[in-house]
Amino acid sequence: MQIVVPDEYQYLYVRDEKRPIYKIPADVLRKTALPVAKFTKKTQLMAENMLRLMRQANGVGLAAPQIGVLERIVVVAPEGRPAVMVNPEIVSREGSQVAEEGCLSIPGLYGDVERAATLVVRCLDRKGRECEYELEGLSARVVQHEIDHLDGILFIDKVDPATLHWTHPSPGGPMAE
Repeated sequence: MQIVVPDEYQYLYVRDEKRPIYKIPADVLRKTALPVAKFTKKTQLMAENMLRLMRQANGVGLAAPQIGVLERIVVVAPEGRPAVMVNPEIVSREGSQVAEEGCLSIPGLYGDVERAATLVVRCLDRKGRECEYELEGLSARVVQHEIDHLDGILFIDKVDPATLHWTHPSPGGPMAE
């Protein structure tokens, strides 16, 4: 789907030192991220930096490609509890939920996306330990959105086009992932 950013939203698409998150149409957002071969201190530091950037941008999730790194790392904090997922893999999913999504890489645009209602994700945590998360509701939605980023998939690829709308983002407004 081709997105034309209205003039009044162009200010959201500036990328600089203060706002390092890549925005559409950056090529890196459409590439597949590679697995992290070895968990190192560098991996841990990058994940911590991603958590900081996500909070700074008022987001609830961030994937490494959104900061220009093609590695399979996501950070999420949909309900205030931050989690780092390295090499996340969805091992099961059930049910269905439809809700509004936004994206830090497509600021200002929102729409309804259907996702699994519950899922189980296997990954490495922020210390490189194997773990498994059972997620539902908003947590499941955010993790699916971020894992899509690792495969070059954006929410606009799955959105119900009839629900797309522009809204200036604000803290407490629609969630941005």
